[in-house]
Parts: sequence; structure tokens; C-alpha cells
Amino acid sequence: MSIEPSVRVEDKLFYNRYLVDTGRAHIKVRPHTTPSPELLTMLKACPARCYELNDKGQVEISVDGCIECGTCRVICEGSGDIEWSYPRGGYGVLFKFG
Repeated sequence: MSIEPSVRVEDKLFYNRYLVDTGRAHIKVRPHTTPSPELLTMLKACPARCYELNDKGQVEISVDGCIECGTCRVICEGSGDIEWSYPRGGYGVLFKFG
């Protein structure tokens, strides 16, 4: 029985490419002073780690590297914390394996 070496998710995500649509992010976090529980959940739930806390304690997103999995849509679905749309044609993630 052969044992496969463990591979981190970050290492797999490295192989994907993302064409950024400058000035037209497909996900936007609504302005807030205190993040909702849903936004705080995104800090750990986003598999591409696109959500981060800024120095003011607010949640921000960097869509560079977003894999368009929809996790944020599901978690933030009734809260109105984010605006989500598909990237324009030709932009977004390009999966290397699949």
C-alpha cells in the first residue's frame, strides 16, 4: 500500500489562474463598522482565504484568487452582507485541473 504525500489546499490553489477584471469586482462587502457573524465566518470558511480583517476590524475581500465556489453566497445569503455576481465573460478563475 502506497501512502500519498499530503498536499495543502493552498498548494493546489496555486495552480489555478485568475484573470482580474480591474475595477469590476464580482463580490463586494457592504460597508460596515462592526462585522456580522456571517462575515466573521467567512474569515475561516472561504477556501481561497479571500476575506480578511483590516486594521479597523472590518472584513474586506480581495477577489484575486477567488475560486467562485459560492461559499460566501450560502453563508451570507439573507444577511445582505455581500453583493455577488458572476465575473464577466473571460474573467475570473481558470482551473488547471478540472
